[in-house]
Amino acid sequence: MLLMTAISLGPAPARRDALARRIRLLVAATITYNVIEAVVAITAGTIASSTALIGFGLDSVVEVSSATAVAWQFSAREHAVREAREKTTLRIISLSFFALAAYVTADAVRSLTGTGEAERSIPGIALAALSLAVMPFLSAAQRRAGRELGSASAVADSKQTLLCTYLSAILLVGLVLNATLGWSWADPIAALVIAAVAVKEGRDAWQGKGCCAPSVAAAPAADAEVGDACGCRPGCACC
Repeated sequence: MLLMTAISLGPAPARRDALARRIRLLVAATITYNVIEAVVAITAGTIASSTALIGFGLDSVVEVSSATAVAWQFSAREHAVREAREKTTLRIISLSFFALAAYVTADAVRSLTGTGEAERSIPGIALAALSLAVMPFLSAAQRRAGRELGSASAVADSKQTLLCTYLSAILLVGLVLNATLGWSWADPIAALVIAAVAVKEGRDAWQGKGCCAPSVAAAPAADAEVGDACGCRPGCACC
């Protein structure tokens, strides 16, 4: 029985450079949006005495730190330099996930114990709705580019942006329920689930499981069967 070979080729140099430029643009857009988001959320949260809104603003600061690490990595024009910076970037992203999980957990526990009572915040509701509309597109675009390029750090940062999308949804639901029905318990419960996801993603980023970098290699067809449609091997989360 003949064994067929499956060859996984990385993108051509021109395509690789185009993907790197796309990631730089997406990261710049993410940083810009999150800086504005942080200022608005912290200001609105201070006015309304809303720890959830202030926490959302601090989460934006964490996202900026993660995106800045990716921007630093992709500021290098040479592919070899970008690859050399990959591990350091993943470490920064991982620590950002852990910091986010720690804050969200502390804020959720504070809310569940009934410490503090936030006022209704229409600007906060508008900001959460806008973020819920914008962030998924940024996350998906960066994730696609990161997959094709084989960059674990770009994929990991896109996951953090997606996590911020979930936090936007939780914040929106919490603010609306607080403003209309006075239900304050739904937000912290959901936030604890998000914190658990953040810990998992942080651990995966630390271990470099964000994506399987493409490589030029030949493997038996039997090996290809254990991968998936994207060509990712077991233990990889790029797809």
